[in-house]
Amino acid sequence: MVVLRGLVKTDFKLRYQGSFLGVAWSVLKPLMLFAVMYVVFAKFLRMSDGTPTYPVVLLLGICSWNFVAEATSIGLRSIVDRGDLLRKIHFPNYIVVVSATMGSMISLGINYVVVLIFALFNRVHFTWRVILVPFSVLQLWILALALALIFSTMYAYFRDIAHIWEVLQQMIFYGMPIIYPLSYVTDKGGIYAKLARLELLNPIAQSIQDIRHNFIAPETQPTVWNQFGSWWVPLIPLGLTVALIWIGVHVFRQNSRKFAEVM
Repeated sequence: MVVLRGLVKTDFKLRYQGSFLGVAWSVLKPLMLFAVMYVVFAKFLRMSDGTPTYPVVLLLGICSWNFVAEATSIGLRSIVDRGDLLRKIHFPNYIVVVSATMGSMISLGINYVVVLIFALFNRVHFTWRVILVPFSVLQLWILALALALIFSTMYAYFRDIAHIWEVLQQMIFYGMPIIYPLSYVTDKGGIYAKLARLELLNPIAQSIQDIRHNFIAPETQPTVWNQFGSWWVPLIPLGLTVALIWIGVHVFRQNSRKFAEVM
């Protein structure tokens, strides 16, 4: 725990070292992205659910996805970037990846405070479901950690994985209901509605929608829990989350002893 705490502090300080605004960038980046997306998609393209809470819902989704993107991108390079330290000091290699994702969790916490302030100004009516938000955030962190463990292992052998993941991030971001409301597609009916609901089986989309539903707008945000009639369907993304973290731990553990040789 001492090593993990020290690495988290160091990583978070180095992340904004040399920049004039420092930690403020952890808030400014999602806010600037939110401003662009809101103007383009909500104002010009009219891709909105038409509710007063939509801007806050959009900001919350962007902050949540930004955490996944940041945690996986930094975690991906963590083993290689800390190669000198791993060769000098003997401690479990996974701590380096965990510390990278925990640094992103700190940024996420700061972002959620900003979202809360926006929600209060927007007069959002909070419900008891707010207490469920930490469970969805925990699931999102587990997903980010699982991907970081897999990608950091692959990156130690193939540096191209960083560029591949950068492209995939953009595809996933625009493919999930983050910048557009899921209801925008489901309201079209037919095959479009069915395909839109299938998006909720993606555990990342499912956890972000759950966070939006429980934190901001339970009346307007569809989730895997209220879009399917069968009780077992919501268990699919949860099962995928468990399977992904198991694969991540297994792959990392199988290859961690060889990291010093290949770096």
